[in-house]
Amino acid sequence: MRRNYLILGIAILAVAGALVAQDPPAKTSTKAASHGSSGSAAKGKEVFDKKCALCHFADSDQKKIGPGLKGISKRGTFLVNGNKVTTESLKAWIENGDSQMPPFKDVLEPAQIKDVVAYVKTL
Repeated sequence: MRRNYLILGIAILAVAGALVAQDPPAKTSTKAASHGSSGSAAKGKEVFDKKCALCHFADSDQKKIGPGLKGISKRGTFLVNGNKVTTESLKAWIENGDSQMPPFKDVLEPAQIKDVVAYVKTL
């Protein structure tokens, strides 16, 4: 019985540590104004690694929690609904989410979303 409490306690501490370690949303700054209309794939990779890689593979089309994103631009459609993959549809999906993915419009700055879209289009 004590062993179960110990394991449960360790698991709770691990989850709490992961939540504390997450980066808070970036504040709007002059850096955001320097982004081009298409975003930066290099900056998008950094954001993806911190915020998206928990649920999505970048280097595989296999499902993790959400679908793997490798080849999404070449494939041309989303696996979950068959809709066409465009810059706008990727942006809308990231901002608003759906029944299986939370929205990120309150977590990421608009420039960060553009960067993630630019990165995802390179996969």
